[in-house]
Amino acid sequence: MTNYTARYFKTESGYMGQLMEWPEVVTEGSDLEECRAMLRDALKQMILAYRRLEKEIPVGNALFEQVPIEVGHVRETA
Repeated sequence: MTNYTARYFKTESGYMGQLMEWPEVVTEGSDLEECRAMLRDALKQMILAYRRLEKEIPVGNALFEQVPIEVGHVRETA
């Protein structure tokens, strides 16, 4: 089992989803649930295409974390 990390963006028409480890896997849906389903399908289709082309499938299971920072408090130092 391989896990890929998805990120979602709210758009005017719904949501856009993209895989962090495989940015070429991207799709849109009218709501978040549809976008998730479409992204899962796009991933399956991309895996099949890469296999047909004998291309290396990007590795999933990456670790992503948020790095918090208060942007308004960032100042230059001498």
